[in-house]
Amino acid sequence: MMMWLWILILVVLGLGVFLYKGRNRENTEKKGNSMDILDNRFAKGEISKEEYEKQKRTLNTKN
Repeated sequence: MMMWLWILILVVLGLGVFLYKGRNRENTEKKGNSMDILDNRFAKGEISKEEYEKQKRTLNTKN
């Protein structure tokens, strides 16, 4: 019976670490992702150079 308790504790700890790392990775990806989206929009011609520069400054001040 005691062995099952330790197995359950290890599983819960492992799940906690897995979820924490996943959440941390999402935050890191979002920071780089916004600049990639802006670059792609400019490359496709969806926004002007002036709008690109304005949004780029805005993104850089938030970091």
